[in-house]
Amino acid sequence: MSALPPQEPVDAQKRRTGLSRMAHAFGYSLAGLRAGWGETAFRQEALAAVVLIPAAFWLGQTWVEVALLCAAVVLVMVVELLNTGIETAIDRISPEWHDLSKRAKDMGSAAVLLSLLLCGGIWLAALWARWA
Repeated sequence: MSALPPQEPVDAQKRRTGLSRMAHAFGYSLAGLRAGWGETAFRQEALAAVVLIPAAFWLGQTWVEVALLCAAVVLVMVVELLNTGIETAIDRISPEWHDLSKRAKDMGSAAVLLSLLLCGGIWLAALWARWA
């Protein structure tokens, strides 16, 4: 039985190693952030982060509290980017309505909602601890 010949990677990124791979990956990440900026929800969350992250340094009483407040804000942005990625992939497959497409998009939206609730809860708890 003969072995199959090794196949060339379709993407040139797969052949890169070391600093070249890291530099290209960083470029792709920046492109993803630029694409995310085109989404209204991500833009709103990023602008809220510009206010909330500095406020975390004022509100948090320990470095752990500051880190938790900042992480909650960044988590919302991360989940929003993942949700946008899911929606984009679904739309790439087919713009037609399909129950499974709706289900995937609804679950992505639910993930954003849960991250917003978590963020809000953490911030409310920190505000309560500060002033109650």
